[in-house]
Amino acid sequence: MAHQGSFEIEGVVKESLPNTLFRVELPNGVLVLCHLSGKMRMNFIKILPGDKVRIEMTPYDKAKGRIIYRVR
Repeated sequence: MAHQGSFEIEGVVKESLPNTLFRVELPNGVLVLCHLSGKMRMNFIKILPGDKVRIEMTPYDKAKGRIIYRVR
């Protein structure tokens, strides 16, 4: 469930960076810097390059997001 004012979009993880940061490519070709949500950290869900993920973004900053779900 998205927070108020934010929207969800799916993308593909292109690069894994330190401190649970990831570069995610959106369907329109834009690269977004994303961090892992707290629930995914608590449940030890691993994200690897090539995984499809659902990210949550705000309309204020289109260059950053939060990974909230790993699509199977």
